[in-house]
Amino acid sequence: MSSNNHNTFDDRADCTPRHVAIIMDGNGRWAKNQGKLRISGHKAGVKSVRRAVSFAVSHKLEALTLYAFSSENWSRPVQEVTALMELFVWALDSEVKSLHKHNVRLRVIGDISRFNSRIQERIRRAEELTQQNNGLTLNIAANYGGRWDIIQGARKLAEQVQEGLLRPDQITEESLAPYLCMNELAPVDLVIRTGGEHRISNFLLWQIAYAEFWFTDVLWPDFDEHVFEGALNAFSLRERRYGGAAPGGA
Repeated sequence: MSSNNHNTFDDRADCTPRHVAIIMDGNGRWAKNQGKLRISGHKAGVKSVRRAVSFAVSHKLEALTLYAFSSENWSRPVQEVTALMELFVWALDSEVKSLHKHNVRLRVIGDISRFNSRIQERIRRAEELTQQNNGLTLNIAANYGGRWDIIQGARKLAEQVQEGLLRPDQITEESLAPYLCMNELAPVDLVIRTGGEHRISNFLLWQIAYAEFWFTDVLWPDFDEHVFEGALNAFSLRERRYGGAAPGGA
């Protein structure tokens, strides 16, 4: 489904989101609270990823997008970034067979060119193994930024203009959307952020234009099925208008 198609909330009889995106925040604070190194929090967070994916599969969500590593995260201490990269490789190797077994299609969105060749090869193999699966689509946002996403799409349109294939006045939302990440999936219905912060941190700026937001103080390593269920319950009570007025309202 194209990302510019907005299905209204009432179209879904069970009032559950089709596409959920999660900003997984709080690993470092969780580790600090435990008196451990930050990487321990990231390792604990992998278990929460596993739980979230299992929950998404059992609740028949179409897509789950997880913010694993932003383009701004490179500014963290070198030791932490290196450890995160190793954890990423380990997670890809250890989880992809289970994902494949459960009919999950894995996608990595973001500028992966900055990763070393070993990580790029792991990503390619994992995506290739699961590409025919038609259950949950699991998107891992790695070296991803919402502004980067829009800019790389705009560059592709600019190339078409330069080649005479498109006039500037023909550029629309519909012409840009196919060049953005996850353009073939349903739009994001629900954004969850753990860790108590209330901001979107350059995550899916285009794709969450009409999404509902749900924030929790729970740190990501403590995020479990009950917290996820609470988010879906809250979503089911929302009245989604997509910019329109409430019935009988202004």
